[in-house]
Amino acid sequence: MTAAQPGHALDLENGRVVVVGGGLAAARLCATLRRKRFTGTLTVLSAEHVPPYDRPPLSKAVLAGERDASPLPFDTEKLAVDLRLGVTATGLDTDRRRLKTTAGEVEYDALAVATGATPSRLPGVGPQATLRTIDDALELRKQLVPGAHVVVVGASWIGAEVATAARAAGCRVTCVEFGPEPLSGVLGEQVGAATRDWWDGIELRTSTGVTSIECDGVHLDDGTVLSADVVVTGIGVRPELGWLQGSGLELDRGILTDVRCRTNVPGVVALGDVAQRWSAHTGGHRLAEHWDEASMVATAAVGSLLDWDQGPEHDPVPYFWSDQFGRKLQYVGAHLPDDTLDLRRGPDGTLARATWSRDGVLTAWLGVDASKDLVKARAATGSPVSALD
Repeated sequence: MTAAQPGHALDLENGRVVVVGGGLAAARLCATLRRKRFTGTLTVLSAEHVPPYDRPPLSKAVLAGERDASPLPFDTEKLAVDLRLGVTATGLDTDRRRLKTTAGEVEYDALAVATGATPSRLPGVGPQATLRTIDDALELRKQLVPGAHVVVVGASWIGAEVATAARAAGCRVTCVEFGPEPLSGVLGEQVGAATRDWWDGIELRTSTGVTSIECDGVHLDDGTVLSADVVVTGIGVRPELGWLQGSGLELDRGILTDVRCRTNVPGVVALGDVAQRWSAHTGGHRLAEHWDEASMVATAAVGSLLDWDQGPEHDPVPYFWSDQFGRKLQYVGAHLPDDTLDLRRGPDGTLARATWSRDGVLTAWLGVDASKDLVKARAATGSPVSALD
């Protein structure tokens, strides 16, 4: 990515900031702008029809029936935010500083793109559920009834959490995973194998591909057709970038930014799931599609909006967590496939802890029900592995 071009400081009193997206990153950015004494116009455009809400509970408490909503503290009156719901961005003219939307054009002086990501779907005309919005979670919850056959495609984070909820609801659950073990795509085969026993009571089919979802069921690459009452696809997400073609923004898998959330176009920042931010932890641009990133990134993004040429950097040690099968998994760092793995099992013979290192330096840590060790592990990342002792 080319270096961010010099820009002008935003007028604190008369500037017009437009935020595209209505999730956690957008909500935190608005609150931070006002704390930094920005009193100009602040407009938020959200494709959804409800105010900003928290997404992690969707696959946990909401799907389990413990909650019906997960709103974020976002007082539009107090923050003086013009929140426009049900408005989707369709194009961007960075030369004229105009955003094209389903409700017409919107002019801006500074723009923050926080549109998140969209679940990937499989080919086929059959019904397949994904889990990304509150409506997705509430609709899927209604279908998780005792005796229903639920086929989950993907044994990664979302797949495991959906399988957890479906099993608890009394469903018959089958999970189809392309990799050799659950979670092997993100944690590697050895670590994934140490979680296999957690799937007790679930038919887990690994090393199995899906060709399509059709009306008669899930079509596997060996010709088998799995009939299902419910199909849930959990194979990852992707930023929606089509509307940004021709905008002048540098795009890859996401919108390329530096460690201050700046794109290559002055006055335009990107943050949250849509941003492919530069990180020294990986030595390149990375998508950080996790709650922690969206929660923390606003300070750097606002700093760049208010003064393009000076401001704080944002490159924390990556962190994410997952609640599955009655366990909490927490991961910090960023490992590579050829890093040295130290895997430790608990009394039940399943995964308890994993660490990755390179040349004796800790690159990542994963703990199961080990929240008390998290702070130490995060501080030790990038230091000799002995720092964990």
